[in-house]
Amino acid sequence: MNDAIIQLREQTGAGVMDCKRALDDSAGDVQKAKELIFQRGFAKAAKKEDRKTGAGYLEAYVHGGRIGVLLEVRCETDFVAKNDQFKAFVHDVALQIASMNPENVTDLLAQPFIKDSSLTMNDLLSRMIATIGENMKIERFARYEL
Repeated sequence: MNDAIIQLREQTGAGVMDCKRALDDSAGDVQKAKELIFQRGFAKAAKKEDRKTGAGYLEAYVHGGRIGVLLEVRCETDFVAKNDQFKAFVHDVALQIASMNPENVTDLLAQPFIKDSSLTMNDLLSRMIATIGENMKIERFARYEL
């Protein structure tokens, strides 16, 4: 069971107790436990929607000297804005914008994630909110192409 908890934690980023509860509820089935964690994570994310996002991070990404993205993603605290996992998420969003050229944030959130097409960008955002425990918002972006 401990190996399953470790595996589930690595795959989802969820806490040890969340992984243990999900495994208990799924009778030890790791795949079902993973689905439970994500479902519960989306519920947690929905509860945080109304929280103010007063901090954030700006990402500048240039691909091959021909496509550039400037992106603002907001979070609740400076502590999270400095978190490597949050910064990696923001970078992935910038890659998505460079690659898929959404017209606005609503379009972006509806797109399938380029690194895992089984997820939409909104799913990815919800997972990040559930994992880190703060509200986050993709505020705005600009994309330039030569």
